[in-house]
This record gives sequence, C-alpha cells and structure tokens, in this order.
Amino acid sequence: MKNILVIGATGQIGSELTMRLRSIYGNEHVVCGYIPSAKPQGELRESGPYEICDVTNGEQIAAVVLKYNIDTIYNLAALLSVVAEGRPQLAWKIGIDGLWNVLEVAREHGCAVFTPSSIGSFGPETPADHTPQDTIQRPRTIYGVSKVTTELLSDYYHNKYGVDTRSVRFPGLISYVTPPGGGTTDYACDIYYSAVRGEKFVCPIGKGTYMDMMYMPDALNACVQLMEADPARLIHRNSFNIAAMSFDPEGVLAAIRKYKPEFEMEYQVDPLKQANADSWPNSIDDICARQEWDWKPTFDLDSMTVDMLEKLSQRL
Repeated sequence: MKNILVIGATGQIGSELTMRLRSIYGNEHVVCGYIPSAKPQGELRESGPYEICDVTNGEQIAAVVLKYNIDTIYNLAALLSVVAEGRPQLAWKIGIDGLWNVLEVAREHGCAVFTPSSIGSFGPETPADHTPQDTIQRPRTIYGVSKVTTELLSDYYHNKYGVDTRSVRFPGLISYVTPPGGGTTDYACDIYYSAVRGEKFVCPIGKGTYMDMMYMPDALNACVQLMEADPARLIHRNSFNIAAMSFDPEGVLAAIRKYKPEFEMEYQVDPLKQANADSWPNSIDDICARQEWDWKPTFDLDSMTVDMLEKLSQRL
C-alpha cells in the first residue's frame, strides 16, 4: 500500500487530489501537507492525517516523510500565473527552491515525485496549434520560466540519481469545488459561477483567444494514472502534454447558452492575462501521453458544462 504526502494539499488542485487519493489508497495513507496560513478545513481535515509541511523547509518535509513512511510525494506548491508575475522572487522560492527540497528528500528516502508543469511553460515561439510534446519552450513570464525549470530539474534528478519523477503539463483547470484565484485561465471557471448566479459575466480574455482546458476530474485521473503507470513504458517523464478540449470565450458562452439561453457576457480585457494567454498554445498534441500511459480524457466541453451547471446549482 502506498503512503502519500500531498504538499500544497489545501490549494486549488491539492484539496481535490488529496480526497481522490484517500478514496483510492485509504484515508490513513494520504497525508495532507499544509502551511499555517492555509489550514485544512472540513472533510479534508477530518478524513485523514494532516501535517504542517512547508515546501521551503526541507527538514520539515523529511520529518513528515519519516513519520509516515512516505513513498510518493505529490508536490503541488506554487503560485498561479497572475499572482506569480506580481511576486516573482516568491514564485521562484516556492516553485524551484521548494522543488529542490522535495527532490533532495526524495533522493535520500527513495520517494517518487509528481510536480506538475503547465501550458505556461510554452512561449510565443512555440507552435501554437497542436503543440508537440518536444518543442521550443521560451516563456516570458516567471510562472513559465519556473515551470520549464521544474521540468528540467525533475529530469535531472531522475537521470543523475534515479529519482522516479513524473509530471504533466496542465492546461487550464475548471472545477466546481474550489474557486479559482490568480490564474490566466480562471475565466473559464468564473463564467460558470456567473451563469448559475444569473449575473452578466465580464470576460478578461479577448474574443477568439483559444486555450487548452480540462475538467478537474480528468486532471485528477491524470495525476493518479501517470504515477501508477509502468515506468518501463515511459519515454518522457517531465512533462507530458495532456489535452481534453480547446475553446475561446465565445465557445464556452455558446455551450452555457444551450442550457441558459438568457446568459450574457461582455468583454473587459485584462492586459496581463491577455498577454499570458497570447503566449500560450491554442491547442496541444498529447499523443505521447496516450501512447506511453494510455491517457484519455472523459469530459468534453458540453459534458463538462452540463456537470458544472448541475453541481454549482447545488452548491450555490
């Protein structure tokens, strides 16, 4: 049985991934790692063990690993793209110095490590349509720079020390559980909240701006599936392109209007978010993930829209 530590377990992805992992491996086998300013609440706190585990504190990580005999670390500690651009030094400290701590602990104690990358690791020179697995990565944001470094450093620890590092490049993630906060792709989640509340949505991303998106259940499945994959099949490790759907604001508006025809949207473009979006791919090619570990998403835009509207109506 695996013993898993999730660092950043109270964040947007971590809070849902921790519960998913507990449902698979057992509550007592998945430790919720958090920082004091983001304490676990409700089911996340009550369903299993939790420990203060700051990614910038290597000794703290090692202590938790030893206490719970951890063999797998999901390292989700990071600042989101827009927040990171306002605090670049902190973004680097958490994303890269923190990753170094995780990898060192993993090297010393024989742990596997999952640290996600992002479509933000690509840049303006990257082919925008059907972006290949292996291509130029020259991002112009600190978020993107840190993600490219994450990929390279993770591969370094695998090649030099044999640490079992794996990751995916997440597209924009859409969830009804945890509200977004500080990401370029957050509009694609916010728009559903506005639709359910009966509010006009003010879109910060310009018309015709396509980006890859994914529903959170598929993203969680990807995390688990990759970490369970046969290592002998993995040609790539850090990081795999994964894709589910690509749309622009008009596309998601049309999908919502099938079920809420009265819903309205207007544009007030945010220059920073738009600049980020313009430097990222319109769509990515995930053939390597499909071939090497049988990746396949479950949700498309329409099925996600139906589920989002239903679940948010219940929650709100």
